[in-house]
Amino acid sequence: MPLYYGYGIDMGYYLIALVALIIGGLAQAYIRSTYRKWSQVSANVPGTGADVARRMLAESGADGVGITRTPGSLTDHYDPRDNTLHLSDDNYRGASVASVAVACHEAGHAIQAAQGFGFYRLRTALVPVVNVAQQGWVIVLLFGVFLNMFGLVKIAIALFGVAVLFQVVTLPVEIDASRRAVAYLSQNGSGLDEKGARSVLTAAALTYVAAALTSIMQLLYLLGRYGGRGEE
Repeated sequence: MPLYYGYGIDMGYYLIALVALIIGGLAQAYIRSTYRKWSQVSANVPGTGADVARRMLAESGADGVGITRTPGSLTDHYDPRDNTLHLSDDNYRGASVASVAVACHEAGHAIQAAQGFGFYRLRTALVPVVNVAQQGWVIVLLFGVFLNMFGLVKIAIALFGVAVLFQVVTLPVEIDASRRAVAYLSQNGSGLDEKGARSVLTAAALTYVAAALTSIMQLLYLLGRYGGRGEE
């Protein structure tokens, strides 16, 4: 017999949350360790992260993309709303293997947008729905369980399923952006640049894999726990 705690959630859910915490923590520690290692190695490709990203964009027909600095560490991202790469200060100004790898990865996203990469377009299309789903599914779930309205619970699970789908679709988007970055540095830098970029970006990809894996586990739990309710 399962042990139940608050809101009708059994011990299995808390175990999944603990596993997610551990996996996520390990993934974050790994990316920071790998990034720190390669941030101490100078890239052979000339220029800072911003310089190299600018050349990669120009050579890929996306030279209209802006590049600016953003506060924080490893806060780098491409924002399609302003068509701009937002690079953390270390990667904007830095000339290490890690800096150019991350900058080129973000340039890869801008190139995906410019070239209409299928998974990138799908991911972008899901963003408005996911914003609602991520913010509302827990509230709907709690109301459904508390009021014993399992129609609401199923709506909550469906909303969470959309969020999980978004994370799964994100994986090929991130992998493709990293592939573009590694290919560019391989062609324009050295074997060391390619090796370091592959190491840094693989570590970064693992954080997305970890997030998707734990969300899938959580979704399976919810389906197993509540999916059949209302039919009994």
